[in-house]
Amino acid sequence: MEVADRAAAVAQIDRQGLFPVMVETAGQVAAKASPRAVQGLTAAASKEDEPESRRRIGRLLTLSGALLFVVGLVLWKTSGFIMAVLFLVLGPVFVLLGFLAKPAKPKPQALATYTQQLANLLNSGMPLPTALKSLESLETKGIPSSVTARLHQDVNEGKTVSVSMAAMPDIFPEMYVNMVRAGEQSGQMVEVLRRMADHYERYAEVRHKVTSAMVYPSFVIGVGMILVVFFMSFMLPRFMSIFDKIGGTLPTSTRILQMVSEVFSHWLFWLVILGGGALLAAIFAAWRKQPQGRRKMDGWMMQLPVLGRIVQLNLFSQFARTLGTLLRNGVPVLTALRITEDVVTNAVVRDAITNTREGVTDGKTIAQPLARSGVFPKLMVDMIHIGEQTGDVPGALENVAETFESDLNVALRVMTSLIEPVLIVVIALFVAFLLFGVLQALFTITSTIGR
Repeated sequence: MEVADRAAAVAQIDRQGLFPVMVETAGQVAAKASPRAVQGLTAAASKEDEPESRRRIGRLLTLSGALLFVVGLVLWKTSGFIMAVLFLVLGPVFVLLGFLAKPAKPKPQALATYTQQLANLLNSGMPLPTALKSLESLETKGIPSSVTARLHQDVNEGKTVSVSMAAMPDIFPEMYVNMVRAGEQSGQMVEVLRRMADHYERYAEVRHKVTSAMVYPSFVIGVGMILVVFFMSFMLPRFMSIFDKIGGTLPTSTRILQMVSEVFSHWLFWLVILGGGALLAAIFAAWRKQPQGRRKMDGWMMQLPVLGRIVQLNLFSQFARTLGTLLRNGVPVLTALRITEDVVTNAVVRDAITNTREGVTDGKTIAQPLARSGVFPKLMVDMIHIGEQTGDVPGALENVAETFESDLNVALRVMTSLIEPVLIVVIALFVAFLLFGVLQALFTITSTIGR
């Protein structure tokens, strides 16, 4: 029979008063007759473990690269120059390959584009299998066509698209899967997909603004550190060798620069810096993985001057936007709170959401446990309370998200305006100290020669 999917076939057989013993698609029958097709299905199934294997390869390459770099530093003074340079070059290359080998999750913008494309195809009247088949030929950055091919195959076999998406957590987050499931149950898939595309579009926009605000300071700090290392380890030793040949007593500022330069020029210093930095990073990462350490670190981040307000606004807008979107699309409140709890990365806010979910389980409203947590601002609690009274909690949460996103834009502009002059002043002071130390030595030696 000509039907859209297996569920439609079963329904049609049931209406005829018959009981189906087996329902197979044309593709399954062809697969049984074609050994090559069977091999293709087996290969597709084996790819389910591909992300984990790529993670292991990535970790191995990163560790190997770090070891090669350390060995290169040791060989710099103890062995041949060529071998040292070879190891120093291979180390960063292996680390870069390790990062590239790890499976990257799709960015919010990629999910938004993919979702909008699927919504447009369904809105044109295409059945879901046909829409997925058409989507295979469309390029979406971050989501390979093999993902859509697997969705198409699963739907043809009678699975729902939400079940198929749930089997690919590296591509589709739990929030995405639950909203698709809500669209399937309510029969409003197109509307749900469009709302979800809008949600990820807004989320990508906020994320882009935060990232853009940090590009300039990061670039200036990175270039400044490279220049400092180059001057202290390459240029300054040549000045000092000239001063030593001329002789005389060097000024205090020049002697300080000389001591720092000698430290920078020694290979053992870089070995200690890199080894100690890696050790401290490992200890910090282990401490941060502990619940207590994660909670303290996230609490400190929210209390930082200037940056702390940006962190809070970003977290509160993310919480309101995610919860509002889930509730708007028919996801039950307890499930929506649990998904939002998983989406939010800050442990302090996550604990507050957990307590809120437990309070709602006991029959309380959302606003009451939120207010009792002391984490969320009064404006958010009041607007959610009004939304509960008017029966429009999703609308209230969306208004809260827009308010905090607007405040976040202002805070980002303020932070950027403050960082630029601070960086300029710090770099100017450091350059002035370097010039003062070198020029003072030149003046001292010149006056000595004149006498």
